[in-house]
Amino acid sequence: MLQHENLDSDSKEYRRAKFAILIAFLINGFSVGNFVSRIPDFKIELGISNGVLGGALFCASAGVLTALRPTSKSAARFGSGPVVKYSAFTLSLAVPLVGLLFNLEWFLFSLFLYGALSSIHDLSINAHAAALENLAGKRVMSTFHAMWSIGGLTGGTLGGLLATAGITIRIHAFIVGLIIFLIALATRNWFLPAAADKHPIEKREKHKVPRKFLILGLLGLCGALGEGAASDWGGVLARDSYDASPFISALPFIFFSFTMVVGRLSGDFLAHKFGAVRLLTWSGLVAGIGLTGGVLIGNIYGIILGWFLLGIGLSTIIPMMISATGTLANEKYSGRVSAAEGVALVTGVAYFGFVIGPPLMGFVADLITLRWAMLIPALLAIIFGLSAKKVLS
Repeated sequence: MLQHENLDSDSKEYRRAKFAILIAFLINGFSVGNFVSRIPDFKIELGISNGVLGGALFCASAGVLTALRPTSKSAARFGSGPVVKYSAFTLSLAVPLVGLLFNLEWFLFSLFLYGALSSIHDLSINAHAAALENLAGKRVMSTFHAMWSIGGLTGGTLGGLLATAGITIRIHAFIVGLIIFLIALATRNWFLPAAADKHPIEKREKHKVPRKFLILGLLGLCGALGEGAASDWGGVLARDSYDASPFISALPFIFFSFTMVVGRLSGDFLAHKFGAVRLLTWSGLVAGIGLTGGVLIGNIYGIILGWFLLGIGLSTIIPMMISATGTLANEKYSGRVSAAEGVALVTGVAYFGFVIGPPLMGFVADLITLRWAMLIPALLAIIFGLSAKKVLS
């Protein structure tokens, strides 16, 4: 049950909290963008195959999944604000650990740790964003996720430039960790108080998970797998299949992130104008058909085009799912499921796409090449588009 009064969207507290959450989404995306930009270099430096790289990326995804449940409970018990504040500092420490890259075993361990700590920060900022939406009665989730994409775009661009300049992965990772630490330090006291979404958890209470949350999660899974595939494999495909330079290899992710930004900045407006169901239907079809077309073209320009259209289509999926979850928890299951727990349930199912995506793509790539393996997320996006109306109506 919420213990905090409603917020006026013109108040200083609302504006400060909104800005803090925007910055939190930015640094989370920034860390991921920088990481993704160096994936081809991780592969080259360690001398591993696509299948082994997929298994390594699975460790990061497993870390994400491992952290979801304890994070949701902590956000509900203590409020999402404190979890956001402290997890930003741990994220700044996790990034340099991956960059050390001592050997394959260290890479696997550091990826698991990075995935877990990144997930704690990711989940808590989404729960905090849902709390702000609920208290202010204003849809802003897509804008927050646009900020994540801006962070990803900025991080990917920076990473591509540093890779081209020959900056080592270790120095790069240290720079990113320091930037995140300084931003976390500056914004630590700007979030909503813990009471904004603190939700008491009774140990004796055991409720069956509402089916609606699971359905929303499955819908989000289609988008998550496509988003993960675009992030993890675009650079590898460009480098291995089309002999692209380090910077050109980063362009598919950069273009993907750019269209994700544009789509998410427009998402709240488009959802109001055309309705969430129609928007998500077309989003899935644009993503799936666009990626398929890019793969069939069969050159670096096709890959860039495919990632460009995939970003447009996928941009609204995850924020819409999370926003719908927060609304559902607060309106239909208030007192039974907190917004933080609801978000965790949905993201736990959706983020399973990030868990199965990397090893699945790596395994299939070793069988039929990475180019044709990319038709898997394309097909899932089309399935999402065709089923959105039935699920959300």
